[in-house]
Amino acid sequence: MQPSTAGAHSIMDEQLIYINSPVGRIAIHGTADHITAVLFEDEAQQHVATPGAAPLLYTAAQQLEEYFSKTRKTFDFPMQQPGTDFQQRVWQQLTTIPFGETITYLALAKRVGNVKSIRAVGTTNGKNALAIVVPCHRVIGSGGVLTGYAGGLWRKQWLLDHEKGGLLF
Repeated sequence: MQPSTAGAHSIMDEQLIYINSPVGRIAIHGTADHITAVLFEDEAQQHVATPGAAPLLYTAAQQLEEYFSKTRKTFDFPMQQPGTDFQQRVWQQLTTIPFGETITYLALAKRVGNVKSIRAVGTTNGKNALAIVVPCHRVIGSGGVLTGYAGGLWRKQWLLDHEKGGLLF
């Protein structure tokens, strides 16, 4: 599913639920129409879930739980995150990286049509608010090196191992 900026919403419309996962608590933000963020939450954050949240948030939660139980490899709920045209192209390209595979930042820059944009690609990857769903964890450094991940390198390692079915690094 491609990230979109269509149908901008008010922060007042945003709702929030949580799931517990093997990589910690995950906050799912969204509206009745779109999931807007899937974020790892540290213990210190501890926000409160929205009572009676929209069914779409529970659909996203179920699909994430299926991902963790290895019965789902792709996500098909509507999502959106604000960003420039360039950022949208990068995030869209991330959704084309198959489950269990990785690419380098250089390869991602080539996919968006500008090999010189490698730093911008890395920055955009780090701004992805739809963790796991828009799989920025599948982008690695040259030579197979694990590099920065907003959720922490240990989570990136775990997600890659989970998708490969064993230890990668």
